[in-house]
Amino acid sequence: MQHTPATAELPVVVIGAGPTGLAAASHLVARGIEPLVLETGARAGAAVREWAHVRLFSTWGELVDPAAEKLLAPTGWTRPDPATYPSGGDWANDYLQPLADALGDKVRTGATVTGVSRSGRDRIVDADRETQPFVVHVTHADGHEERIFARAVIDASGTWATPSPAGGSGLPALGERTASTRITYRVPDLNDPAVRARYAGKRTAVIGSGASAFTALAHLADLAEANDGGGVGTKGVWILRRGISGSTFGGGDADQLPARGALGLAAKAAVDNGHADAVTGFRTDAVERDTDGRLILVAEDRRRLDPVDEVIVLTGFRPDLSFLSELRLGLDERLQAPVELAPLIDPNQHSCGTVYPHGHRELSHPEQDVYLVGMKSYGRAPTFLAMTGYEQVRSVVAAIAGDTDSADRVELTLPETGVCGGAGLFDTPETAQEDTGCC
Repeated sequence: MQHTPATAELPVVVIGAGPTGLAAASHLVARGIEPLVLETGARAGAAVREWAHVRLFSTWGELVDPAAEKLLAPTGWTRPDPATYPSGGDWANDYLQPLADALGDKVRTGATVTGVSRSGRDRIVDADRETQPFVVHVTHADGHEERIFARAVIDASGTWATPSPAGGSGLPALGERTASTRITYRVPDLNDPAVRARYAGKRTAVIGSGASAFTALAHLADLAEANDGGGVGTKGVWILRRGISGSTFGGGDADQLPARGALGLAAKAAVDNGHADAVTGFRTDAVERDTDGRLILVAEDRRRLDPVDEVIVLTGFRPDLSFLSELRLGLDERLQAPVELAPLIDPNQHSCGTVYPHGHRELSHPEQDVYLVGMKSYGRAPTFLAMTGYEQVRSVVAAIAGDTDSADRVELTLPETGVCGGAGLFDTPETAQEDTGCC
């Protein structure tokens, strides 16, 4: 009969060495609990590094976890100016990598989690379920497989690897996959000469209505106005699934995160200055090719747009739940977020930046001691901020440690966008939403 170590002696497995995962590990260390962080990428913050060129709209003061800072202090690490705005690359190089280095062999890179279950129990079996340790299957970069036992699992793997498609029904539009060479699901780095050449002087459709779409529109406008003249003729076509209203461009000057408000204003300027045309109420149904290979977007109502050279799809992300299929998760049927958290973040009900403080109770599942945290906890909902994840893992780790008082003492006030509106995800008449202040 195969024996496993006593559950209490096992590590807590943290999936993902991004900001939230490394913060979770820092809190575990502070509690005297052994973490084991499994990161699929070659380095810590692998997903953040893929948008290294994008500047965050949160300052350094909102991007450093307190427990992580304490862990870094003995290493001689110097905290960046808390009032400045880092890029994704700055965040990865100046904070996430030093933090991973401080955690040492508690972080394993090139380790992809392929499955999580209870030892000897699939999701059907009730008998002695909660007394069994978790078993985590891992495939390493060199191809060898490993089985790791854990007392608890914190999934901070994020949603970066699973972007949502262009199709308005949540499925890829017809022809979307075959047109993949002209479609990207990331904000392109226009400082890279090869990427810049791909978009300079071209007509590019940007599908999406959030901060990433604002960023792409602003970057394309900057390219069109480049002093060297290399971007002459660059044009954006902004595809919106709903109409334009007072809240379309975010909170603007009313946003309590000034850089976030400025980003929306930059997107508005791109439209106002003629660098982008807005197409409203357009839910993409098909992607067709012109005779010269350019792409034609076709809407569900059969409208056809003039051909474009490139398409940037920024319609959000969704969680990869495939490797958690043997666990008993309680997820909202719409957002794929924990059922207690979903009503607090549901964009069908509100579009404000403020989210009610939440912790281990809102993040719990029928399967005890497993938690989805960080961006993954939001499922398909937008507006996640790093400080949300940091408070989540502080509460979750306290709960794992048995400190219920601390776990329940959740205190977090998030910056508001300055605008509110319901039906945030569906078509609305252009005059239906007004700029009504904040929640």
